[in-house]
Amino acid sequence: MKICAVQLAARKGDLAGNLQRHLRCIEQAAAMGAELLVFPELSLTGYEPSLARQLATPAEAPLMAPLQALCDRRGVSAAVGLPLPAIGGVRIGMLVLRPHEAPLSYAKQRLHGDELEFFLPGTQPLVFAVGEHQVAPAICYESMFLGHAEQARAQGADLYLVSVAKTAKGIEEGFAHYPKVARQLGMPVLMANCVGPADVFVGAGQSAAWDAQGQLLASLDHEAEGLLLFDTANASAHACRLEPSA
Repeated sequence: MKICAVQLAARKGDLAGNLQRHLRCIEQAAAMGAELLVFPELSLTGYEPSLARQLATPAEAPLMAPLQALCDRRGVSAAVGLPLPAIGGVRIGMLVLRPHEAPLSYAKQRLHGDELEFFLPGTQPLVFAVGEHQVAPAICYESMFLGHAEQARAQGADLYLVSVAKTAKGIEEGFAHYPKVARQLGMPVLMANCVGPADVFVGAGQSAAWDAQGQLLASLDHEAEGLLLFDTANASAHACRLEPSA
């Protein structure tokens, strides 16, 4: 199975515009044989905590219909990031859109200290099936704790799908941590990061894939949008630039 990490520069608060760019990414990745895509943290709005409440969008919102329709038509699944409304606030969410099935919702369970002012933590883990694999999502800060991945492995996950919005320092820490996760748990890790401005920092890209032995298979650079395709059948990966819009 081919899984794609999408490295994207989101436009601040532009849900409709970012959605169109997601559609383009899904079309390109599907044409390359991808069956599952993962986008960066809060990819549909950009990582903008101060805007999250006003941009919070439920899974069933009409805005999401074009994404679902494309997943249906292409036969692919896509894990996209957006703020999800919750009782008493907003969560850092991920929607897993699946062909001809209802979307799955996941919310970041462990928040960084500076996120507590804006978000509520999620309460439920998630492991879902795609093809022959059981996939566990993780969102940025929580993915840096081995216990999160250990819980996913105990629930049957054999792939760790990490969606982040990381600075250069954060990526350096991730490149030290994710190989250990893969090696200790025997579980490949695919990580998608953003590029460009996000909140008060700049996304450092370098989206990457590690095999079950913790070996780095491929990564994107620190500034260009792109796709990273990981083939689970032969534990190989390759990177390519994102095609420009027509």
